[in-house]
Amino acid sequence: MRRNQFLRCASSSTYPLFLLSFILLSSIPGSISSREVTLGSIEIFNAHEWWPSKPIVYFSCKGENKTFLPDVKTTNFLYSFKGQESWQPLTELPEKKCKRCGIYESDTFKSDDVFDEWEMCSDDFVEGKYIHFKEKEFNATFICSDCGGGSGSQNSTIVEDKGEPSKKKTIAIVVVVSVLASIVTVFAAVFVYKYWQRRRRERDQLRFLKLFEETDEIEDEIALGHVI
Repeated sequence: MRRNQFLRCASSSTYPLFLLSFILLSSIPGSISSREVTLGSIEIFNAHEWWPSKPIVYFSCKGENKTFLPDVKTTNFLYSFKGQESWQPLTELPEKKCKRCGIYESDTFKSDDVFDEWEMCSDDFVEGKYIHFKEKEFNATFICSDCGGGSGSQNSTIVEDKGEPSKKKTIAIVVVVSVLASIVTVFAAVFVYKYWQRRRRERDQLRFLKLFEETDEIEDEIALGHVI
């Protein structure tokens, strides 16, 4: 009996204590937070497809699924978002570790093009914002209200253009494709020429045989006339 009363009293006193602890932890910034990262705005300066088309842009972190940005359809236009779109959030950051993330363009005939890849960390956010700028590629603002916690001016990362190996790779592919196309064109021209020569020889042979047959018929008629 006393044991049951003790357990009843312990349970009744534990619940308020647990509730008070939860409230205190919730009031501490960053103690209970998801650190979800959303895209605030983005402007792309360059599309990597060979022919004019709408770019297919997506965000992805290493080991995670691709998050396509369906609204981003053209270059040199600033797209702003509320963070409530169906494809948001982009990712969720841990408290102390960083993630290898990037913005990419889906490609049809070759591997996807890379606008840029970088380490995204919770501490990069100042007052919930982080700006990442890649020269000649894109400018994006990321939002994470539970990340960072610092004050002052917004944090930003500026990446200078250093030759862009992806463009060099694209140029090399274009050169190879052009050479292959030239080779195929030459072989096609040679094949057509040889086919035309063969058809011409066949027509000449037919004409010669026909002429020979006509000559034989004339000789036969002459011989027949002499006999008569």
